[in-house]
Amino acid sequence: MSDSHALVGAYAVDAVDDDERARFEEHLVECGDCRAELDGLRAAAGMLASAAPVAPPPALRDAVLADIATVRPLPPEVTRLPRRPRRWAPFLAAAAAAVIVGGAGVAWQPWDDNQPDTSVAPTAADRVLQAPDAEEVSLSIEDAEATVVRSKREGKAVLVTRDMPPPPAGKVYQAWLQDATGHLSPAGLMPEGSDNTLVLSGDATEATGVGITVEPAGGSRIPKTSPIAVFAFSKNSA
Repeated sequence: MSDSHALVGAYAVDAVDDDERARFEEHLVECGDCRAELDGLRAAAGMLASAAPVAPPPALRDAVLADIATVRPLPPEVTRLPRRPRRWAPFLAAAAAAVIVGGAGVAWQPWDDNQPDTSVAPTAADRVLQAPDAEEVSLSIEDAEATVVRSKREGKAVLVTRDMPPPPAGKVYQAWLQDATGHLSPAGLMPEGSDNTLVLSGDATEATGVGITVEPAGGSRIPKTSPIAVFAFSKNSA
C-alpha cells in the first residue's frame, strides 16, 4: 500500500507541504478510494466551519469539577515494547524506599478504598467525647446507665444514656447545667428512646454539674421537680 493513502486527512485540511501535495495529487488521479474519502472529509470540514457556537449552561463547569473527584480514571493503554535495560530503575527504587521510610512504612494509594475517610467532619458530640480534656461522670438511674462528658476546651457537655426507661405519660426528661451557686439552667430535652446522645445547650465551661428532671411536655424554664440524677464535676475541674 502506498504511503500516499495516509495523506488524505492532512490534504483535506491543507496540512501538507509542497512535496506531499504533489505526490498525493498524483496518487489521487489513480486512487478512487482516496477520492471518495477526500470528498467525505471535505464535506465534514465544511459542516464544522458553518456550525454556530453554543454557549454551555452556567452549571456545567461546576458539575464537571464536582464529578472529577468522584470518577476513577482508567489506566492508559500501554503498547508493550521489548524490554530494555532501565537506567532509572535504581533511582525509582531509592525514591520508593525514601517514601516508605519517611512515611513510617505506610504507602498511600490515592484510590485505595481502605484509606480512612477524612471528608466527614466530626459532630459536636464527637468533638466533646474525643477531646483530650474530656471529663466523664457516670450514674445509674434505676436499670439505666447515664454518662455526662464535659470538655472545657469545647465549652460543651454531652449526655449519653443507655436503657433509659420512658418518662411518665405527658412528661419529658430535661437536662440542666448547674453553676457554682446551685442554679440550674435549661440545657435541652432528651429525645424519645432509651439510648441517646444529647449535646447540652449552653456554655458548660464553668458548670459544676448536670441535672436531669422530669418535666411537663415541652419542658420548663425552671425545674418543677427534684432532679432524678445529678452529675457533679470534680471541684478541681469546675
